[in-house]
Amino acid sequence: MMTSPSTTHFVLIPSYNPGPTVIATVLAARAQWTPVWVVVDGSTDGSAERLQALAASDPGLRLIVLPENRGKGAAVLEGISQAAAEGFTHALTMDSDGQHPAALIPEFMAASQADPAAMILGRPVFDADAPALRVNGRKVSNGWANLETLWMGIGDSLYGFRVYPLQPLIRIMRGNRWMRRFDFDPEAVVRLCWAGVRPRNMDAPVRYFRAEDGGVSHFRYLRDNVLLTWMHSRLFLGFLWRLPALLLRRLSSSR
Repeated sequence: MMTSPSTTHFVLIPSYNPGPTVIATVLAARAQWTPVWVVVDGSTDGSAERLQALAASDPGLRLIVLPENRGKGAAVLEGISQAAAEGFTHALTMDSDGQHPAALIPEFMAASQADPAAMILGRPVFDADAPALRVNGRKVSNGWANLETLWMGIGDSLYGFRVYPLQPLIRIMRGNRWMRRFDFDPEAVVRLCWAGVRPRNMDAPVRYFRAEDGGVSHFRYLRDNVLLTWMHSRLFLGFLWRLPALLLRRLSSSR
């Protein structure tokens, strides 16, 4: 494990009923970085108790347990708000189910430390076993996100392995009622682009675990695509309102 804790950058893992892979995921993150925070979002699968036992013997691991499920975005907001109050400036978010590459944490953190005003976005590299419906379906959300930001450079709007600067993200989330559930990842990058936070993309592999391998998915195709459609409808209206300012920014940056 890292012997020198960072006082500015931390790993944040929102977790809701993640199944048996969560301990391996947290241990893999701890092997790469200190500190690691886990926000248990009202889990009912016993993972909170297992994580509490792990945190009891590891001062580099902090656990925040929410009493009820509030959604991924709400769990992230709770974590980054507490971290910002303690002086942290950046959070690397990753899923608790083992899909994201813990081995790349130091590389992503180094990129953020070298360019702290930017958000460092993972650009997923899929293996041959990735579900085609999920791989192809994200292209729609990516197309909308790039239109809504005038192609500022969002490589992938849905991949949650990324480093955020905390202050602009907290201001955005506290300033609206959205971004609390599955809509968090794509709406966060669009609104941060609107706020002038530059995206930087870095390739990162993603793994999809089958149920027999311990994989747990909370994605519901109809429900979550309706949520994404509603989100992009709202964002497109916001884009139209901001279009003159976005055009002016793009013209200024191209000079």
